Amino acid sequence: HIRADPLSKHGPVFRRQSTLVANVESALRTNQVTLGEALQANGYQTGFFGKWHLGAMTTEVIDGRFGGPDALAVLSPPTDFGFDRVFATESRVPTYDPMLRPANRQGATAKRQPPETLPEDVINRRWWEPVEPDNAVFWGTHYWSDGEMVPPTSLRGDDSKIIVDEAISFIEDAAESESPFLAVLWMHTPHTPLVASPEDQGIYSELDFYERKYFGAITAMDREIGRLRQSLKQSGVSENTVIWFMSDNGPEYWKGIGPGSTNGLRGTKRSLFEGGIRVPGIVEWPARIPPGQSLDIPAATSDVFPTILSWTNTQIEFEHAIDGENLAPIIAGDVPSRQMPIGFESTRQLALISDDYKLIYAPEIMSEDEGNPRFGQTQKTDQDFELYRIDVDPNETQSVAESHPDIVAKMTRDLNAWRQSVEASILDDEKTAIEINRRRQAGWELSAEGAR
Repeated sequence: HIRADPLSKHGPVFRRQSTLVANVESALRTNQVTLGEALQANGYQTGFFGKWHLGAMTTEVIDGRFGGPDALAVLSPPTDFGFDRVFATESRVPTYDPMLRPANRQGATAKRQPPETLPEDVINRRWWEPVEPDNAVFWGTHYWSDGEMVPPTSLRGDDSKIIVDEAISFIEDAAESESPFLAVLWMHTPHTPLVASPEDQGIYSELDFYERKYFGAITAMDREIGRLRQSLKQSGVSENTVIWFMSDNGPEYWKGIGPGSTNGLRGTKRSLFEGGIRVPGIVEWPARIPPGQSLDIPAATSDVFPTILSWTNTQIEFEHAIDGENLAPIIAGDVPSRQMPIGFESTRQLALISDDYKLIYAPEIMSEDEGNPRFGQTQKTDQDFELYRIDVDPNETQSVAESHPDIVAKMTRDLNAWRQSVEASILDDEKTAIEINRRRQAGWELSAEGAR
């Protein structure tokens, strides 16, 4: 689960953490060492704010997609993973008046309840104008604050502001006590259901109904991120605070349901082509990182964990394989490239990305005869993979697999080794997973020049 990657040492594979894929009933593995736990043990105050999406928040009431009396197996709130202060939802909520929906729209728990007798084109529509409480019903997903349900009637207005209000309160308390802190904010914007204030929509009056909601919600989120940064300055901690801003996947772009653009990149959300996984990544640290730099080096959300550990001088004792790479030397300009490629696996798709090349197996993921991902490739089945010079062909328009069979073979072997390390972790055989990763790194370094 990509959402789990920045918090833990594993990813981006939708299995090693036991969170398979968004909206599949699963939970973060309790034997994971999270960033919250690591920094908490190092004296940091830790807070999580926004969309958790890594398991149920409660067994007391029906909540979101999985919360309720039958949710014990997938109960995994942020408080169980090293976060002192929590203000979060299990899953998505509307981006404005997050607890409300019109009576003629599906709610968060719709799949677990009898269908409402409405036309399908109406019930599935994932945007609306702000609705007054008298004309609305409960969305179906609660906010939870340190284990307690937040009264839905107390949460009105823009959802990004609601999240940032809580985060600012946490940061101000930490700054006042002169404590280092980790604040994780996972915004609901721009996920559907998209709703925006009339004021924010008004900026885009020339656009159509749906795009006004989309850009209005993004405008509100942008304003709130700015307010968060301003609060860091007012609290006197901005100079030595790292802000890491990123998205978790490419745009939805389902006609009539989700907007967004990949600017020519192939694929969209749920795809391992670049349109599904290449997203903005911005790091700000005034005390250490000069502004205005741009690095043309692949990175992944799984790199956040080891990089933050390095920057905070956090030492942890564990016997687990780590998927991510410490980017601190790359950002500092001491190392010119990644030491290891990035492995991906999702919904029958496989990919491996190095600085220059990308190997990908991507069947039509929506077809009925998808088959299983290839494993243990031979020379014959190697040609099922596509190979792209991702550094010069980011739109993945021309596969060079046939002209570079040696690179296909090498990257295939490394991808399979990575998958074997994942399988070992699933079986709690971390000793084997660590050894596989050690051999992977040694083998990649020895032949790095030949793979370029």
